[in-house]
Amino acid sequence: MEIPVAFEVGSLIVLVLILAADLLLVIKRPHIPSTKESALWVAFYVTLALLFAVTLWLVGDTNHALEFVSGWLTEYSLSIDNLFVFVLIMSQFAVPRKYQQEVLMVGIIIALVLRAGFIMIGAVLIEQLSWIFYIFGAFLVYTALKQVFEKEEHGGDAKAESFIVRTLRRFIPIHDEYDGSKIRTVVGGKKMLTPMVIVFISIGVTDLIFAIDSIPAIFGITQVPFLVFAANLFALMGLRQLYFLLGDLLDKLRYLKFGVAFILAFIGVKLVFHAMHVNELPFINGGHHIEWAPEISNWTSLGVIVASIVVSTVASLIANRVESKRAVQEK
Repeated sequence: MEIPVAFEVGSLIVLVLILAADLLLVIKRPHIPSTKESALWVAFYVTLALLFAVTLWLVGDTNHALEFVSGWLTEYSLSIDNLFVFVLIMSQFAVPRKYQQEVLMVGIIIALVLRAGFIMIGAVLIEQLSWIFYIFGAFLVYTALKQVFEKEEHGGDAKAESFIVRTLRRFIPIHDEYDGSKIRTVVGGKKMLTPMVIVFISIGVTDLIFAIDSIPAIFGITQVPFLVFAANLFALMGLRQLYFLLGDLLDKLRYLKFGVAFILAFIGVKLVFHAMHVNELPFINGGHHIEWAPEISNWTSLGVIVASIVVSTVASLIANRVESKRAVQEK
């Protein structure tokens, strides 16, 4: 069953307006949100996503609703992983906490633009080249293994950003101090850029890296461009408030990266199975479909994604509690 075009257009307009209103709120009233305020906003966006899924089920069908929820949860878990790098960037450049909201909002907008471009490219590739699923699947499995076995994953991202910063400072005059949230300032009658422009560039590079990982993952769940974009949009909405809500708790989610890696590996295998099922490559099974290749259902995908997030989060909390008790006993 096709999703009505009127619903697609209408819902995207409403969601973009909500995102624009959120941006205006940040610009008009820059402040450090309280835990209560952040929690309410996160709850609002999560509820909005669930209501969207229910509406999608009513105007579309169960499969579309399941694909959206699975895609949204996958992208949400990947977005939380993004926050680790955002924390590093904020710390590295000593961004005043009052202006971190604006930085995050710019990062979210950059992420949306980049992901929209990748989604359009991915949709065209999938439509024209069915074998691209083999590449997407292999890439996701590789990314999962890299995330599990690479010890200084986020530190590596920070080093890459430091290299970009050093290169920029060689060619562009950048002042050492912030001037509010401005990207340009005047020092001794000379116009200079502020460190804020470096922060924006660093966030943009991070968004690009994560977009390359996340887009193949979401295409492993649904090939409907509207659902792919909607899942990404909902995953990014509320990310700013989630950053302030979790705060120092991010470091305590030590096993989240393993949960995310398992999700990526699972979707990678699912993509390879799907590629085998629709195989047209002449050197594989003579160019015929591989009928024995299993098709993993949407319910199974949703179950694996939810279980991975829950298990990795609970394991992190238990490990932190055990570590705290051990530290107390040693004293």
